Amino acid sequence: MNLELLTADVVTLAKRVGSFIRDEGQQFDASRIEYKGLNDLVSYVDKTAEEKIVEGLSVLLPEAGFVTEEKTINKKGEAYTWIVDPLDGTTNFIHGLPTYSVSIALQKDDDLILGVVYEINRDECFYAWKDGGAFLNSSPISVSVNEEFSKSLIATGFPYYDFEKLEKYINVFRDLTKVCHGLRRVGSAAADLAYVACGRYDAYFEYNLNSYDIAAGMVLVKEAGGKVINFSGGPETFNTREILAGNAALAEKVREVIVKYF
Repeated sequence: MNLELLTADVVTLAKRVGSFIRDEGQQFDASRIEYKGLNDLVSYVDKTAEEKIVEGLSVLLPEAGFVTEEKTINKKGEAYTWIVDPLDGTTNFIHGLPTYSVSIALQKDDDLILGVVYEINRDECFYAWKDGGAFLNSSPISVSVNEEFSKSLIATGFPYYDFEKLEKYINVFRDLTKVCHGLRRVGSAAADLAYVACGRYDAYFEYNLNSYDIAAGMVLVKEAGGKVINFSGGPETFNTREILAGNAALAEKVREVIVKYF
């Protein structure tokens, strides 16, 4: 398999679906919003976008299975699995706010080998494949080299339906706010990880995410020279539903704050 050529095809698909999402955003029908759970929104745009992505990926790699947010397909692959979030940042999209993204990753067995994140409003496509480096619109990218808390910008996400750890999270927010340039909550985990990969953020952390939220972004960060771990410092993020990403120095400094409360 030529991962570079496959990645280029996935980029083309992500941009095509992103164009559909962008056009629908100009005439979005808010009356067709559905609720999957507390504050967990979905629209016809998410579902249609996912169907388009699944159709395109099935042509590129017919033997692969799928893990998708909207569950428009139920197919298991023996070795390869596409992990897809057709519209990461649905709440932003519904309210007419940037940022939202198409996120597509490919996993071989337990190894993530390809990742594409297309941030629709800025027309920025981030992509990477295993051992091939990471790119933004054809230009190589890398994580930041900043090692100082006092010069750092850190991203996170707020709990929106599981509030069991909210007090712990607030403590982390408080401590980090005192030592860094600022904390940001964009509303798209895929975009957050892409921004870590290109050095806009020095680190990013969040919990209670699903594989389709973070898989593509994890590939980006790793191929951009960054570190992706859980709050305990281990490599497992899907099962723990914890992620901390950044350059090695800042990721570890943020982890030292997190573990005081988690």
